[in-house]
Amino acid sequence: MGERMKLSAEPGQGAGAQWALGLGALGVVFGDIGTSPLYTIRECLHALPPAEHATAVLGVLSLVFWSLVLVVSVKYATFVLRADNRGEGGIFALLALGRLDQGVRAGLNVGTILVLLGAAMLCGEAIITPAITVLSAVEGVKEVAPGMDFLVVPVACLILGGVFAFQHRGTRFIGGIFGPVMLVWFAVLGGLGLWRVLENPAVLQALDPWLGIHLLVGHPAQAGVLLGAVVLAFTGVEALYADMGHFGRRAILSAWYGVVLPGLVLNYFGQGAHFLAGRGSAANPFLSIAPEGWPRYLLLALSVLAAIIASQALISGAFSLVRQAIQLGYFPRLTVRHTNPDQQGQIFLPLVNVVLALGSIATVFGFKSSSALAAAYGIAVTGTMIVTTLALYAVMVRAWRWPVWRAAGVCVGFLFLDAVFFASNLHKFHDGGWLPVLIALGVVAIMTTWKLGKREIFRRVYANEITEAELCAIASSPHLVRVRGTGVFMAGNPTGTPLVLLHHVKANKVLHETVVLLSILTEEVPFVPEGERLEVRALGEGIWRAVARYGYMESPDVAALIGGIRDRGVPLRPNEATYYFNREMIITGGDSRMWEWQKHFYGFLSRNARQARDYYQLPPMQIIEVGLPIQL
Repeated sequence: MGERMKLSAEPGQGAGAQWALGLGALGVVFGDIGTSPLYTIRECLHALPPAEHATAVLGVLSLVFWSLVLVVSVKYATFVLRADNRGEGGIFALLALGRLDQGVRAGLNVGTILVLLGAAMLCGEAIITPAITVLSAVEGVKEVAPGMDFLVVPVACLILGGVFAFQHRGTRFIGGIFGPVMLVWFAVLGGLGLWRVLENPAVLQALDPWLGIHLLVGHPAQAGVLLGAVVLAFTGVEALYADMGHFGRRAILSAWYGVVLPGLVLNYFGQGAHFLAGRGSAANPFLSIAPEGWPRYLLLALSVLAAIIASQALISGAFSLVRQAIQLGYFPRLTVRHTNPDQQGQIFLPLVNVVLALGSIATVFGFKSSSALAAAYGIAVTGTMIVTTLALYAVMVRAWRWPVWRAAGVCVGFLFLDAVFFASNLHKFHDGGWLPVLIALGVVAIMTTWKLGKREIFRRVYANEITEAELCAIASSPHLVRVRGTGVFMAGNPTGTPLVLLHHVKANKVLHETVVLLSILTEEVPFVPEGERLEVRALGEGIWRAVARYGYMESPDVAALIGGIRDRGVPLRPNEATYYFNREMIITGGDSRMWEWQKHFYGFLSRNARQARDYYQLPPMQIIEVGLPIQL
């Protein structure tokens, strides 16, 4: 997902290409999880009595280490990354591969709503993650200059504003520094951690999983809060799967095992070793492992830069997620701008960018510290993990043809782990955990309302009974005048007759010599090969039907399609064609199968959605819209 450099590992690529892919993955895929050392150990220690910090740090490190191994290395790297939909990953890839409730066109059943909920929680993460990563990095000012802590919130908001302000330039403009900076970041993480571990090798005892279990058993009252803090160590894990199509499974795994995991583990253990030596700071254990003076200032600057990069990755992911939802019919049409003519995956959605910017900045102002914001973090992450596990089970059984007992055995283990972490975060609800839940519910309301509304309109308007043979009979009627030129009528149903054509004929008693019924379908795959893009057939009487297919990662370009239709023998001139659209005018109070609030909400969304003429990239002077009142 996301506005990323669309790189893909082809068989036979050399070591140089693989290195470039791995470097790119460092800056995009692992930005969020790579900045977790800024606050994870600190929040884990805050969950325990201060007098026990020195003795409990080994148990904390054990929990963090084995969480990374089980959640990231075992669940995601070993199993989830195998669930690719023609090379693409992400929550919607699981929807398609698992054929949940027979695909996205079957309606809003349990499986579909489950995946939509997972997608909505990722949107919540896209607001909270930039806020907590930037805020936690800027808070390092308290460690190096205690008297300047009043600047933390304004500076964090200023940085966030700058991050969002540059989104329109795309990752082609700022992506070149992502990989190298994150490579330096992980090298510094690992180097500082290794130095402290060598000073106090006793910290390696934390590799024993029983230390973590013993810590939880010995602190039953704090166990839930502690596990809720441990979740911070693997926030951003969904990016491994979401960005698989952009870098390839091999590059992501190489970056994880070769750079990211060693750097993270060494740094976490280095923070613990510093604590065991009695020199660690509970206020900021991350910065305290660096020597005082200019090394600590440089680490602070590097951490702020790494936090900016981590924020960028989640913002780009939100762009891609919303675009996929639009393509699959779950979200109103929005302006989608391509920021790189050479890479179709690099996009920018202005409205989404503004919403994320306002949401992130408001979150910083509302919570004021990363510790307070950590209370809002975790519910969305662990909730999405549960959705991924349930959808993965469907993929294992339906796509991979695993026996039920085998798929259940694997997924029950994952689900138990996910449920434990999810339950450990429920206590955060009153302290801020309501925020991602509220965001997710809002996004789900938009997606379900839009899908139900479009389905009702399709049932009432596009599923008419005028067959192709009857349309040809109408076109050959002596009472109908055929005029020169081409009329392109957008058809929601690839087998019916668009209502806008019938309205046009009834009102004007004329029809163009060449008529094209154009339907644009979104398939449950990320990309459709050019050879399978367009299907054109003659119906007779100068009427042609064209069906264009796009993947959910693509944006339709009708102007380009018209050229392809002409090349297939349809007598038309693109610059003289007239395009006809229905313009829906929603009226509530009907008998449609929607709640009354959904009818009003759909009317609001329909009025504010991007107009079809703009979404399909058509010349405005060649468009005619016909008003179509519809009572829901």
